[in-house]
Amino acid sequence: MPTPTTFDHRAKGYDLAHAYWLARASDLAYKDKDTIERQARAWGFDTVRHHETRFTPPFPLQDTQAYTMAGDHMIVTAFRGTEPQQIRDWLSDATTPPRPGPAGTGYVHYGFAEALTSVFPDIRDTLAELRTEDQSLWLTGHSLGGALAMLAGARLHLEEPRLTADGIYTYGQPRTCDRLLATACNKGFKDRIHRFVNNNDIVPQLPPEPAYTHVDTLRYIDASGKLRTTGLIGGLTDRAKGLTADAFAPASDGLRDHLLRNYITALEKNLA
Repeated sequence: MPTPTTFDHRAKGYDLAHAYWLARASDLAYKDKDTIERQARAWGFDTVRHHETRFTPPFPLQDTQAYTMAGDHMIVTAFRGTEPQQIRDWLSDATTPPRPGPAGTGYVHYGFAEALTSVFPDIRDTLAELRTEDQSLWLTGHSLGGALAMLAGARLHLEEPRLTADGIYTYGQPRTCDRLLATACNKGFKDRIHRFVNNNDIVPQLPPEPAYTHVDTLRYIDASGKLRTTGLIGGLTDRAKGLTADAFAPASDGLRDHLLRNYITALEKNLA
């Protein structure tokens, strides 16, 4: 099918075109505020709110940023990601004690918990204010942004059930939580969390198991660019294509496959 020219504000359930547009919304989270507002309105969302906080050393991130765009029938909150090199050591560090999860359910990565906590009250209050007409609610993000979208969805579902999202779409998301919280999300959201992984993208393989894990639903883009639904991140033969010794090297498949523009291109090709 041809790629739709904008968001379908009445989208429900899983839809490939909706996945493409939420990837575009995730990409928009990397832009400046004026660009976000201009594009959101072009997509038919008449209200835009920005969520931002800044950190001080030694926290590995400089800030957490997200935005919410709302219309009469749909609300989208998109979280900005970060460059994989910036969080390389942080993601690989298994020594930092995890934090208790939402509503005391399981545990989450300390860094992700801190980053989300810094903006969550503002996001929660914004959604409570704007979701007045039973609009559908979607959370999305790439890389770190995907981790924050998943954890924000878990917090809303477990702590503010009236603000439970209709769907969570993430792209190149790292592992965020232990198996107990992942199981609670699998049960609470069933088939409404969609985790996209592009072939050899290195970031979804971090932080290390068994301390951290993923939710069940995986939508895997194989080496040929074909989108597949599977419980495993590709076969060894498929993943071996393009691998280098250092998955974080600029020319490596692990880093190239993490780029959001490659996710967007793959989704667009699968729509054709």
